[in-house]
Amino acid sequence: MNAMNRQEENDLKRTVLEIDITNHPGAMSHVVGLFSRRAFNIEGIHCVPVGDRTNSRIWLLLQADARVPQMIKQLDKLEDVIMIRQHENGHPVFGELLA
Repeated sequence: MNAMNRQEENDLKRTVLEIDITNHPGAMSHVVGLFSRRAFNIEGIHCVPVGDRTNSRIWLLLQADARVPQMIKQLDKLEDVIMIRQHENGHPVFGELLA
């Protein structure tokens, strides 16, 4: 990758979706599959169980484009999704990736 491509990549806006889901086998696959089916690239993913481990939290690092609001609506329709939060200015969980 040359210097110009790196600069263009750094200029692109990113957003982070923080998604709380029911923790069971296949739940994360449902979430990321939604992005895959729509040819939406996920640049970073972090998933951990929370609380009593019946729920998990997923952070997705994405390019911020016009499709993000529609993706949030589609995510909200998934049975396993409990809550979705969007962080426009990144999130500490992806600190080094956003630098």
